Amino acid sequence: MRITFLGTAAAEGWPALFCECEACQRAREKGGKNIRSRSSALINDDLLIDFPPDTYMHMINNGIRLSEVKYLFITHSHEDHFYPQDLAMRAVPFAHIQGRKILKIFGNKRVVDTLKDFNIEGERTMIETHMLRPFDEVQFDEYEVLALRADHQQGEECLIYLVKNEGKTILWGTDTGFFPEDTWEALCGKRVDIAILDTTGGPHSTPGYHMGIPEIIKVKERMLKEGIAHEQTLFIATHFSHNGGLLQEELEKALKPYGIIPAYDGFVVNT
Repeated sequence: MRITFLGTAAAEGWPALFCECEACQRAREKGGKNIRSRSSALINDDLLIDFPPDTYMHMINNGIRLSEVKYLFITHSHEDHFYPQDLAMRAVPFAHIQGRKILKIFGNKRVVDTLKDFNIEGERTMIETHMLRPFDEVQFDEYEVLALRADHQQGEECLIYLVKNEGKTILWGTDTGFFPEDTWEALCGKRVDIAILDTTGGPHSTPGYHMGIPEIIKVKERMLKEGIAHEQTLFIATHFSHNGGLLQEELEKALKPYGIIPAYDGFVVNT
């Protein structure tokens, strides 16, 4: 199984669109791994997690053929994770897709309703929508995906995902604060090989909505204590905000004592 981190920033990107803060100025000057687009990841070549407004750039930068993506899992309806306008580009004349290649989109009620309101699903775009609630499980091809409850936007059932493929299990954990107790209960008895965790706050504690380094350390400790993770589990931090202030090398230094790796745009993990 291969995971490609297409974007590793929070909603504003990094450097942020209009920002003149020190962290954004430093990122512009240093470039490289310090330039971050909005959060998304590709598993193998056919399962995409989230669809931000930077997806076109992700396609170009990573040589992705989006027509080959079969499954799209949306965590929640915020525009930095779900930009439905670009999904309309699957329709003729915007796209001429060879054969009948269906894109199945999974998300919560608000995501599915938005796609219907935009008239994006159906034969015109070859998009199928599938509504998920926390703790729903779906299986297809070689994948098993379990939706888990996130601690994020009140009034919306935001989701994180447990993805199993080729005998390996990934926990995709953005956007969320420290996991709700019913999510911990659902993880009990599972064996996670790669845990990808929201680190929007950088070095700062972020109780609820998002996490920072203090919270992801606690997540790792609890996962190990409860046997959800094991000694070889790879812990990866992502979804960084300029408000956290730490550039890539500084994140590496801050996280190294805890055995956690900070992702960057284009980072690839093979299991």
